[in-house]
Amino acid sequence: MNVAATVAVSRIAPAFMLGRLAALPDISGALWLPDERTLVVADLHLEKGSAYAARGVFLPPYDSAATLATLAAAIARHAPARIIALGDSFHDGGAETRINAADLAALRRLQAGRDWLWVTGNHDPQISGTMGGDTAATIMLSGVTLRHEPDAAEKGFEIAGHLHPAAKVRMRGRALRRRSFAISGRRCVMPAMGAYAGGLNLRDAAFRPLLGVGFSAHMLGDARLFRIDPRLLLPD
Repeated sequence: MNVAATVAVSRIAPAFMLGRLAALPDISGALWLPDERTLVVADLHLEKGSAYAARGVFLPPYDSAATLATLAAAIARHAPARIIALGDSFHDGGAETRINAADLAALRRLQAGRDWLWVTGNHDPQISGTMGGDTAATIMLSGVTLRHEPDAAEKGFEIAGHLHPAAKVRMRGRALRRRSFAISGRRCVMPAMGAYAGGLNLRDAAFRPLLGVGFSAHMLGDARLFRIDPRLLLPD
């Protein structure tokens, strides 16, 4: 996608600050926190395909492998000491029993040699120890709260997932819709990394109490991210 050819869109800055925490959006949809040597991901929704298949909706059963490959590439770029997964890492309570041996082995390889924290979400309020790592409802890093679902009542700084933000813009006469970070002065709502995870348009009313008017969308392109003025965002 030739986003750079339009004046409406520009490349994002290398990093942004939430309080005293520096954060760098990654093309995968992960968020790199260099001072903490921590990679944050959101909404992996592992085994969503098999969950649909169990209900008679047959999708190609490769979403977990694709999602873990995306995560592996982000880990290779940043070599984190810690991974924090911000909830809905598993699509439902049965995902742990349906994940195949190869995908589970791939997850174990990603966990090896680093700390791993599963933040619980609405899809995965309980995560068994068989999946490795530790679990928590929230975590705080450098004065920033990391949780699954963004909290409009939060008075401090926050990184969250849950809403699967997506940006829609018009370029060269056609609409383009991609997953996106949504970043304000106090909050970052992260895009979903899961291969089968959908996206909620950033013009949706759910984002208004969270972002206000002074936010920016950082849309995932094919090879880089692009910052979009919120005034240029289109509804679905």
